[in-house]
Amino acid sequence: MGAADQQPVGQVSRRRLLAGGAGAAAAGTLLPTLVPYEAQGAPPGSSGSASGGTMPDFVEGSAALAPDTVVHGACQFCNSLCRLTVNLKAGRVIGILGERDDPVQDGNLCVKGPMMVQLAYNPLRLTSPMKRTGGAKGDPDSTFAPISWDEALGIIADKFLALRDAGEARAIANRTSGRLPRGTGSLVHRLFTLLGSPNDTDVGPVCNDAGGNALAATFGLGNFTNGYGVDESTGKEDLASARYFLMLGTNQGETHPVTFAHLLRGRQRTGAKLVVVDPRRTPTAAMADEWIAPKPHTDFALILGILHEVITTGRYDQAFVNRWVIGFAELRDHILAHRYTADWAAGVTGVPAATIRRIAKDYATARPAAIFCNAGISHQLGAFDTYRAIAMLAAITGNIGVPGGGCNFMHNTWPGGLDLPALRVATPPVGTALPVGPDAFADAILTGKPYRLRALVTEGNPLVSSANTGKVRQAYAALEFYVYTGLFMEEAAYYADVILPVVSGLEFEGVYMRRDDRAIRWQDAALPPLGQSRTDPQIWIDLAHAIAARDTRNPGRYWTDAFPLAWRDYKTLWDTFVANTPGMGGMTRERLRRRTEPLRWPCPTTSHPGVSTLYLDHPSWYRAAEALNPANKGKRFLTPSGKVELYTPALESSLAPSGHHALPIFFTHPEVTGANPTIAYQDGFVTNPVNPQAVTHPVRIAVAGDGSVHRQYPLMGTTGRPSVVHFATVTHWTYTGEQLNGIRLVQIHPDTARRYRIENGDSIIVESPRGRVTGTALVEPHIRPDTIFVPNTFGPAQRVGDVFGDPRYEAVNTLLDDHLYDNLSGQQAYKCFACRIAKA
Repeated sequence: MGAADQQPVGQVSRRRLLAGGAGAAAAGTLLPTLVPYEAQGAPPGSSGSASGGTMPDFVEGSAALAPDTVVHGACQFCNSLCRLTVNLKAGRVIGILGERDDPVQDGNLCVKGPMMVQLAYNPLRLTSPMKRTGGAKGDPDSTFAPISWDEALGIIADKFLALRDAGEARAIANRTSGRLPRGTGSLVHRLFTLLGSPNDTDVGPVCNDAGGNALAATFGLGNFTNGYGVDESTGKEDLASARYFLMLGTNQGETHPVTFAHLLRGRQRTGAKLVVVDPRRTPTAAMADEWIAPKPHTDFALILGILHEVITTGRYDQAFVNRWVIGFAELRDHILAHRYTADWAAGVTGVPAATIRRIAKDYATARPAAIFCNAGISHQLGAFDTYRAIAMLAAITGNIGVPGGGCNFMHNTWPGGLDLPALRVATPPVGTALPVGPDAFADAILTGKPYRLRALVTEGNPLVSSANTGKVRQAYAALEFYVYTGLFMEEAAYYADVILPVVSGLEFEGVYMRRDDRAIRWQDAALPPLGQSRTDPQIWIDLAHAIAARDTRNPGRYWTDAFPLAWRDYKTLWDTFVANTPGMGGMTRERLRRRTEPLRWPCPTTSHPGVSTLYLDHPSWYRAAEALNPANKGKRFLTPSGKVELYTPALESSLAPSGHHALPIFFTHPEVTGANPTIAYQDGFVTNPVNPQAVTHPVRIAVAGDGSVHRQYPLMGTTGRPSVVHFATVTHWTYTGEQLNGIRLVQIHPDTARRYRIENGDSIIVESPRGRVTGTALVEPHIRPDTIFVPNTFGPAQRVGDVFGDPRYEAVNTLLDDHLYDNLSGQQAYKCFACRIAKA
């Protein structure tokens, strides 16, 4: 990077912090990623204060605009978990502010916080249950008629019971998403257990399950290891005290803007170095001391090169390794035998060997040093193995179980699940689940392998989020029975037999969590449910009662005792979770409501401060660990050995049938240029060692690649969030989201654009062996010349953009191969596809 691109340590420019990404640049304006408290609601162009503004704030003192009610909610557009102070007048939301008394939030909101209102006040919201009355599945001209909740739930109950009575309970599945109120998955699992189906799945394979799987195998828990803010057990800053930040595949400036700003404030105090690894210079990389741009899908090689350098130069923490690590000698011998040197890694990644050696030295000698990863790692073919290698790096340098360090793998799901009272009835055997991963459903529908899926409920939008969208469309068109739950008539809704409306975040009372550092916040409902919409927990409880009224095999109490109607009130449901879930006794709703900052899990008693740094050698951690499981008494790490497990014979034997190993062997996506070692999937199924409830295809790794695909498709494509404005598909249904970033801007290096005779602003086609999508060329130099970036989350049903004349885009996942996936975590390889580009 040149001097002009460097951000001086200790000088976080407000202009740069507020500046957005490529979408804003193309629009010729600055897109605010972070709005300080004093600027929220200020007139455009003013500072938000009487002393610095050019015009007084005439809202101040206005009787009409003075709130008569203030409600404390939570923003649900990302995992920063910002508290919202919702101001209402006569029942109408008139303003949203951040929480000044949360030291991490520091009063800030990003541009998305106020957009929560646009989900509540939206003329396109679903307000009534509906059933299909005409049209082919998937046809945008399909017709639906409003029906009562009783009729809608009756239709679903009848179908589920008919399949169960035909011996086909396993043919029923559910797929959740991150928008759900916490604990919904526990209710779904309970209903599926009573029904006899193993196929209730969570959002993890679309988001970041691989990181949690790797952390659990290495340290014992599958969770982000450190916390934002002060650790209340020690009184010391945790992550903001890091002296070195290594960020791989995470664009926090756009995906976690408020918590990233907290880290930057810490960096001002400590002078910490920030290194960002990403094929393109994101807003996060623009704030870094150093931006490293490897080829897509080669972070695994980069980490192996760093490991080799740390080990061979003796920069590992020998005292920590000797006391707390099992398998270091095996790792050392393995890395040396495979010659995973910095020079080798340079040949794979395109990152100079000298740079790799410098990163290794700086990371190993800075204490403490924190690693952050996100979907840029999770959405790789070797996600589990890459995360394992990263965890090994943190462990051998002594950066685990210390404030300011850790393996902070983002977007993990609820820590450990939320437990309900044990069922008091005998339940049918559930059998083996379909392979983990969202697109196994499409194969099961179309091929019947390993068995046919016939009925499905989703809480997300698989017609945009799933890989190989064309194939997924075929599957959902052929699916016998489909229930869509959501806020809007998204792409998936047009395939539904029954549509169920849900509430938006401002209409819901309960908890929301910062899934990064396990932090839980209570939110009160600011608005009543729109129309007849219901919360997701209410839907599943009501469905259980509808089944009870129709089940001829079991008495009604088989269902109703398991789903008390009192649980429809989330306060009662949360109390039940707290009473039954290990490590949660201190997370009462009364305590959560009193706090202006969230409370971190685990937190076993009301006198316990909650855990910020997992595995910290401190009494508060040992108490929490024992509360999770009495067998953890005295353990620092919650593995079988009580130590960090890099290699054990047991781990090796458990992974080997799937084709993987306890020690990392490099492979990558076959569509990465360079004919690298890759993967081959074998016929048949074996038990998935990290998700033992399911099966998976075994693989052979490190098989020779030939790179032949690049003869016709010479570029590498990668996907990600369009900008800070968007979160999944839902923000495309807001006016602000489409106004600021409703155009799909495909980032292309100027050298590449010249080769294809493409100019900035041209309409272009991006084509892969699976299909093609369109977009608008964004020609700028901050991306590798061999790589293009195609934003995700756009879809053809997004009607709000019509106001601005935006095109209706096909999902970018049309370009991806669904059969290239991590066979352990189920993660799809969204971050690499061979492609070519042309003017439209």
